Amino acid sequence: MSLKAGDIITFERTFTKKDVELFTQISGDEGVHHLTPDEQGRLVVQGLLTATLPTKIGGDHNVFARTMNFEFMRPVFTGDTIVCEVTIDNFEKTENNRTAIEASFTCINQMDKEVLKGNFAGVIL
Repeated sequence: MSLKAGDIITFERTFTKKDVELFTQISGDEGVHHLTPDEQGRLVVQGLLTATLPTKIGGDHNVFARTMNFEFMRPVFTGDTIVCEVTIDNFEKTENNRTAIEASFTCINQMDKEVLKGNFAGVIL
């Protein structure tokens, strides 16, 4: 898929208890809210695990990120399905024959509540 300014890419993910357990091991983020289920049996998903959603664009398109900004709006819980919408704001060739990319994103849970928003910029390698 070739990107261009104005493109909107949407995808979703449902976070599981196993996701949180693996991310806890990798990150060392062992906050009690990530280890102890709430009264509904859910764990709070680490913010940076949630932030992997918009980084999928980077993986899909070989983006070497230079900046990433995240604003965490509300918690995400295991079992939540998050829809991530990424808008390509700028996509252009640079003088050194690379392609610069700037994008903004928003992530919405299954209750239509915004959980994360932000932007990133980098180059396509």
